[in-house]
Amino acid sequence: MTAGPVFGEVDRYITDLFAPTDSTLAAVERSIEEAGMPHISVSPTEGKLLHLLALLCNAERILEVGTLAGYSTIWMARALPPGGRLITIEANPTHAEVARQNVEHAGLTGTVSVRVGRALDVLPELVSEGQGAFDMIFIDADKAPYAEYLEWALQLARPGTLLLADNVVRGGAVLNENATDSDTIGIRRFNEALAAHRGVSGVVLQSVGIRGHDGIALAVVRG
Repeated sequence: MTAGPVFGEVDRYITDLFAPTDSTLAAVERSIEEAGMPHISVSPTEGKLLHLLALLCNAERILEVGTLAGYSTIWMARALPPGGRLITIEANPTHAEVARQNVEHAGLTGTVSVRVGRALDVLPELVSEGQGAFDMIFIDADKAPYAEYLEWALQLARPGTLLLADNVVRGGAVLNENATDSDTIGIRRFNEALAAHRGVSGVVLQSVGIRGHDGIALAVVRG
């Protein structure tokens, strides 16, 4: 579902007030265009939301599943204190290289580590390396294995970890119990798993704006 003109105008109004672009973020957006990547980064307002949530939970270690060109990565990494670390996972080597260049341009090379590979391969590696516990985990990758990403994320979390997942409404497609596409099926599985999991307390918030009608899941790992 595409956003109506009013929703788009309001989103731009909010962006201009609270999340104006800068040269670094503008360069990331240009790199997406130049590399022929899909325009599926978070919106500026959602980037600012991720930044604020990282500040609110006093995050020192952040895990991101799905990097693309590093737009959301930079928003979150900018919220980290000195010595903070962010690990981001990207399956596409070309996208990962573009993201590394953008991270370097943002002056965050010492803060951000880009891991290349399928998330379902890299996440177990992080567990075996003892990389947990992360203070904040953001899932924004291929949708079919979202429920599996959740299970691995919980192994890399601690009581109080903030879990977030993007694109969990999909223009209302989640209402279709007879959906046959893997993305919608994956998101429905994730939403149901999150709601049923006794180890977390979560909710899904709808959103509408320049990216259309969608939503983000937020959850906190219980003690």
